[in-house]
Amino acid sequence: MALAVRVTAVLPLVGAVATAAALTGAAFFTVAHAGCAETGRFVVRDGAVEFVGGCVDGQELPAEPARVDNARYDVKP
Repeated sequence: MALAVRVTAVLPLVGAVATAAALTGAAFFTVAHAGCAETGRFVVRDGAVEFVGGCVDGQELPAEPARVDNARYDVKP
């Protein structure tokens, strides 16, 4: 009886650890097979940190939204 109680108490922990291990393995597999030759790096330029390199071309990113005059609030980017 005591053994059954211990097993039922540990079973959720074992399931959680197995799930975490499976998700970690899937994440590593996805990153390893992403098909990107250059992973990119962070560089400090003019006091700001920029991400340089990587697989995404700047032309593929969406354009910056047009500025809209806001009479109620002074918004500065």
